[in-house]
Amino acid sequence: MTFEAPRALSQIALTVENVERSLRFYRDVLGLPLLFAPSPDLAFLSIGGIRLMLTRPQGAGRPGENSILYFEVVDIERAHATLCERGATSERGPTLTARLPQGELWTSFVRDPDGNLLGLQEMLGS
Repeated sequence: MTFEAPRALSQIALTVENVERSLRFYRDVLGLPLLFAPSPDLAFLSIGGIRLMLTRPQGAGRPGENSILYFEVVDIERAHATLCERGATSERGPTLTARLPQGELWTSFVRDPDGNLLGLQEMLGS
């Protein structure tokens, strides 16, 4: 089986200082529909079929300095391995992220040559 390039941008993680304050802006001011908010430090909205994740910084960094682009892939195990073979640096292998009504969301992370974090996502069972 050959590697299939990402087929869409599926999610953008926007790091913010205060998720509740940012949620009020993106939902109430900008008008984006809220998908779900599983914790006070995490909220998901929808914009044109792409999830906008509002989150506190994960690991090192400050708000605005470690946002993440997420790409929808087919066969996340193969996609992650192939990207690493091609020169991406593995940050975290495929992991079950969430069980949602439409299936299981699996996510992995790689870094580009400049150290930018890229997420790979696959919805299984959809």
